[in-house]
Amino acid sequence: MDPARPGHGDERAHAGDVDPVDLAVELIRIDSTNPDLVAGGAGEAAVAAHAAAWLRARGFRVRVLEGTPGRPTVLATARGTGGGRTILLDGHLDTVPPGDPVRGGTAPVVEDRRLLGRGAFDMKAGLAAMMVAADRARRIGTRGDVVLALVADEEFASIGTEEALRALAADGTVVDGAVISEPSQSEAIVAHRGFGWYEVRLRGRAAHGSMPEQGVDAIAHAGLVLRELDALAGRLADGPRHPLLGTGAVRVSRIHGGSDAATVADACVLTVERRFLPGQSTAEVEAELRAALSAVAARTPGMAAELVVLVARAAFEADIEGPLARAVLDSGARVTGAPVPHRGEPFWTDAGLVQEAGIPCILLGVTGGGAHADEEWAEVDSVRRLADVLEGAILDFCGSVGDAEAEAEAAPPVAAG
Repeated sequence: MDPARPGHGDERAHAGDVDPVDLAVELIRIDSTNPDLVAGGAGEAAVAAHAAAWLRARGFRVRVLEGTPGRPTVLATARGTGGGRTILLDGHLDTVPPGDPVRGGTAPVVEDRRLLGRGAFDMKAGLAAMMVAADRARRIGTRGDVVLALVADEEFASIGTEEALRALAADGTVVDGAVISEPSQSEAIVAHRGFGWYEVRLRGRAAHGSMPEQGVDAIAHAGLVLRELDALAGRLADGPRHPLLGTGAVRVSRIHGGSDAATVADACVLTVERRFLPGQSTAEVEAELRAALSAVAARTPGMAAELVVLVARAAFEADIEGPLARAVLDSGARVTGAPVPHRGEPFWTDAGLVQEAGIPCILLGVTGGGAHADEEWAEVDSVRRLADVLEGAILDFCGSVGDAEAEAEAAPPVAAG
């Protein structure tokens, strides 16, 4: 390794190199609005085909997974020579709907060192940096395998990352570490909370409003559940505090019940969101909510309630002293000349799924702004810098062929026996 070289690479990696900003422009031009967010959205098919062709042309072994019709995920592998770790680079192809036609649409422009367009920040610039970095590492040669997962549907249900992880497990591919290039202001994201969405479905008995004693008021029972959840929220606020993430939380985000003003409500539904810290599983959170609901029911005659899990996603926390994080942070320090800041993030990412699959993970992406807004942008310099950092991280983590040859040359000769 030559620490003076940005990203650990050499002239072999950059001969005939593609500018990641140019590749990001190509990706942004292809509408990939998630159709689960907007009926009739373009989906990922066209952008997946473009990315798959780009990778095939450069020697990657490419598979297109499409367990859900019309929602492809691209899985591309550059095989190593053997004896090194396997790295996964994961990023999503889908976007939210376009915003401003000029500054947040599918006609990208570069202005004042900023790349503008839908997905520039979240996260087609990150995808481009990943692809270019992986190709540079492939040309230098790695001992371990380099795997790219360009996934569908992160903006809604994360079916793409789930499908990619299933495919890798079915192949017997052991992934030793993963980097997700979600937008991060060029800082490493090393933790985020998990979350769950639940419905509490309360059943009552309808009666005429003039004779409420003949009915069972599901809305009144919902009020008792609200009090119990408020007490749980207080305990969480006073409970364990993560140094990067704060505390867990619970809240009711929606209430629906009753049929009309003159009828005792025979049903009421509460939608509950629970955010929880690393170290607590989705099963433990579900059990906690069921216990709270059972406690209310035990002291409320006639109450009938059911907890339904809508979605539950694991929390994430990186080992910042582990080999993956060290490869990313050390490469970042070489490229930038300064330590890479690291922090927690309030929102959830696919890192929760990756870590739940037993794969160490870290997030590092571009600098920019306007995710999901009318104007979206990525700082041009940060896109190129991210490609350099990822290139170095891949070579450090997987091992480069050049380093292996240098080690062999430096080894003392073995005496003949």
